Amino acid sequence: MTEEVQTIMGGGINSPAGTPLNIFGTIAHHPRLLKRFMNFAGMFLNKGLLPDREREIVILRVGWNCQSVYEFGQHTLIGERVGLSLNEIDALTKDVGQHGWSDGDRVLINLSDELCADDCVSTATWAELSQQWNEAELVELVMVAGMYRLVSGFLNTMGVELDADTPGWPES
Repeated sequence: MTEEVQTIMGGGINSPAGTPLNIFGTIAHHPRLLKRFMNFAGMFLNKGLLPDREREIVILRVGWNCQSVYEFGQHTLIGERVGLSLNEIDALTKDVGQHGWSDGDRVLINLSDELCADDCVSTATWAELSQQWNEAELVELVMVAGMYRLVSGFLNTMGVELDADTPGWPES
């Protein structure tokens, strides 16, 4: 790893083994892109407006919709840390009606599904979201879903393998 990449990666993005997470090791083949990716993606995880739990519902559902096991596995770990149960995480791989989601959670799942299906949130879903979220939060919700859709496609295309101790798909 070059000194430039080590500087960009800094701390806090390593696997339990102390090595860079595979996603960052892969993006590091393009150091300038890695630097900008770290700032942009890091904003959502560290300085965003959205509550962590709700953000993770969107990311996990997008990861599932895109069939990105890496994305889903990494965010299973993050989702658990921010209050999602393993039962809820598993439910994000199923039809929204198969779990007793709150209205607020259900509409986030609908947003994720609709954006992944045709790159647009329906008028009905948008109206429901607009009752719960302000304009800045709505912008962030759409950007989070889009960002993790892009990341999922990158991970799938590049064949990025799961990091050690990272779960794959739920077993049920």
